[in-house]
Amino acid sequence: MAVSAVVPSASPGEAMCPHRLVLEHVTSRWGVLVLIQLLDGPHRFSELRRAIGRVSEKMLTQTLQTLERDGLVHRDAKPVIPPRVDYSLTGLGREAAEQVQALAEWTARRMGAVQEAREGYDARKRGSEQD
Repeated sequence: MAVSAVVPSASPGEAMCPHRLVLEHVTSRWGVLVLIQLLDGPHRFSELRRAIGRVSEKMLTQTLQTLERDGLVHRDAKPVIPPRVDYSLTGLGREAAEQVQALAEWTARRMGAVQEAREGYDARKRGSEQD
């Protein structure tokens, strides 16, 4: 059997620009929050969902699977009853999470400047619409 029959082929976008796809995964709405939350240590699915808030079960599942596929998140399913699954960062995931956290911290520090810029923009737009 050929290897290509066993291993799923890359999507056209992934084949053309693989780093862009990983960047999209890491910086997605839920990807950012999952990575930052896992910096604190391993979490169960329900813990992650509560900590992140407003994420559907489906979206969190998809995000975790995507990050796991990219080698950023490790899924540890323990053979106990009831089943227990913990999610944690891999070494690669920790590197990515630290970068994303730095961006999140910058955003928090600079939010005043962003808000000021927004207000200036909105005032200019209102002024140009009245002309």
